[in-house]
Amino acid sequence: MTAIGIDYGTSNSEVVYFDGATHQHIKLDPLVDASNKIRSSVFIYFEDELPPPPDAMVEAKVAQLQRIINEQLEKAKQGYYAAKDPKEQTLYSNRIDDLRGEFHNRPALQRKAIAQLIHAMSLDEIPLLRLVETGKFAFGEEGFRRFLKMPDKGRLIYSPKNFLGASLDDDQKKAFVGIIGKQLAYFKACAERQLETTVDAAVIGRPVKFHGTRGEAGNAQALQIMQDAASDAGFRAVSFLEEPIAAAYKIEQTLSEETTALIVDIGGGTTDICCINLAAERNNQLNRNQDVLSVTGRRLGGMDCDKSLVMKALAPEMGLGLKMTNGLPVPPTYFSDMCAVDNIPALTRFFSDDYGLDIAQTKSITSSPEQLDRLLIVQENKLSARVVNSARMAKELLSTKETIMLPLHYIEQGFDVKITQAVFEQSIQPWLSKVKALVVECLEKTSQQPEVVMITGGMSLSPIVIDALYETLLTGLPKLENDAFNSVCEGLAIQAFKF
Repeated sequence: MTAIGIDYGTSNSEVVYFDGATHQHIKLDPLVDASNKIRSSVFIYFEDELPPPPDAMVEAKVAQLQRIINEQLEKAKQGYYAAKDPKEQTLYSNRIDDLRGEFHNRPALQRKAIAQLIHAMSLDEIPLLRLVETGKFAFGEEGFRRFLKMPDKGRLIYSPKNFLGASLDDDQKKAFVGIIGKQLAYFKACAERQLETTVDAAVIGRPVKFHGTRGEAGNAQALQIMQDAASDAGFRAVSFLEEPIAAAYKIEQTLSEETTALIVDIGGGTTDICCINLAAERNNQLNRNQDVLSVTGRRLGGMDCDKSLVMKALAPEMGLGLKMTNGLPVPPTYFSDMCAVDNIPALTRFFSDDYGLDIAQTKSITSSPEQLDRLLIVQENKLSARVVNSARMAKELLSTKETIMLPLHYIEQGFDVKITQAVFEQSIQPWLSKVKALVVECLEKTSQQPEVVMITGGMSLSPIVIDALYETLLTGLPKLENDAFNSVCEGLAIQAFKF
């Protein structure tokens, strides 16, 4: 049985195979050179026209058309009985025959109903499950580039993972099983092509707690969706491993003696922490539950930092903080809704015509309408994902630079925003406080205090984050060096090898 490790992330995903000695990273995105990762976002689109509406909607429209024909029939009958001229009666009689024929020509009525529904339907009105069942899928850079070129032709699911623990109805659950199933099937096909063998098992990383407000019920739902998606993708066996524990398994291979480690994994969507006993001689054991001393996690990831940076540095250049003529501020919800790339209802509301009209009306009663013009361009052209992605790039640059100029020329020609490292640090202070509280929680739950610490995940590359954690909480603890981007998936691959 050939098994792979899959790090299915909020922002990026990765696949690794381990043969017992070396790791092989599976190339997932042909458009990105020298990268082992792929964007987790998915673009579902239609090249030509929208899909036929559901049967129930068509039948309702047919019934409406028949009611209209009946009304026309009644008027034609009244005209026939009121007509005194035989020629006029013949005209009405022919009209009655035509209408009766039209009423009973069900195939023609269905075609007419479908045409009218498609003409009136916008993409945002198509239920997600219908979109998944009928649309085409594009992953990684191909999907994101398609989205940038034709946002009106499809829907970008910026981070499918972020929805799994949320309140979903049955159709929405099926939709996310379909979306993730297609992603996992693509990962599986890439692995089989590069390994030149059938891949039939996987160990998939999971956060301690999936994003959502439903507690353990949300976690159970998320795992069931992932399990069903893996099955649809063709995996015969699948197991899940908490991401910080996977990272611990990777670093364990480098240890010369037994130690207790605190693993802090700060990823795109969640922060997950564990305290665990590690020893190289136990690395081949499948079940390590007795070594895990405490585990905790929460939805505190890099995407939250991206949104905070938008609100702090970009939104003020788009009208946040402006006053209207009545003295009230421009609604800040305009900007939080603009950032809601992982909240389909909020983003759908933001992209609606009514929302655009509301922004336009607000613009007419502000002293600096040109700033709200930028927000309106984002709303009308569905640029939210692009704005958040720009903030993500700014965040990464500010890890090594004091100041950057962020170009937002897709909003307005010559529109550049200066952002300093100090502004970025201010924007993430509330987030950092929550991360620190999570570290404290994990330390309070463990029966043994850690002897070393390992900080991994994309946000571990930020000096601001590292300094904040070491300043008060981790002082004096030796830091284990690791690959911030690959430790989790390589640990998952180690666990997969034990199958």
